[in-house]
Amino acid sequence: MRLKKPEAIVLVSGGMDSALTAAIADKKYNLNFLHVNYGQKTEMRELKAFNEISDYYQVTNRLIADISYLGKIGGSSLTDSKLKISKADLKSKDIPTSYVPFRNANILSIAVSWAEIINAGKIFIGAVEEDSSGYPDCRKNFFKSFNTLIRIGSKAGSGIKIVTPIINLSKKEIVIKSVKTGSPLHLTWSCYKNNVIACGECDSCALRLRGFQSAGVKDPVNYKKLISYN
Repeated sequence: MRLKKPEAIVLVSGGMDSALTAAIADKKYNLNFLHVNYGQKTEMRELKAFNEISDYYQVTNRLIADISYLGKIGGSSLTDSKLKISKADLKSKDIPTSYVPFRNANILSIAVSWAEIINAGKIFIGAVEEDSSGYPDCRKNFFKSFNTLIRIGSKAGSGIKIVTPIINLSKKEIVIKSVKTGSPLHLTWSCYKNNVIACGECDSCALRLRGFQSAGVKDPVNYKKLISYN
């Protein structure tokens, strides 16, 4: 008799990091996908990518949550129409204007609530340490501390834990691993600015392009400006 896979939640933004994370989780777990709309400028395009990736992995249990209050709080060029999304500066160690304050904590809290209900022991998130210089809620210490919070704040015996399987990978390694695992790179979307043709200039486009260029793999996404970041 075939054993039923344990339940896991995967946070799927629609980008290539979360798509690869889903491929990794799919090996051992029954997948439940969580997507969050937080008032970002590419909300509709990311939602499209989420649904297409969900179809690709044949995930039927999907939760789409809305926390657009982050846009009302403001302070991020991803959500505030008054702030322009700046061009990429991959050498900068400063927090970029695209940082959405404490976003991952908001998203993970939703995931933990859902995990308690569906008895999911693992919550997968495609966080990458390479991004952590700009985003403090992408750091290993953040997730380690959040796991402590879950243990203290969730019902006894839930055993819920955040898993970050690609946190040590570079974007180059993510591209290579995505190709090897058959992750649907052609369905993913990374651009912070545009909904139709990726700008090629924002931080997210730049990191993605550098990864593909370093890996020697052609990016299936079309760009308004195809810039070399090597």
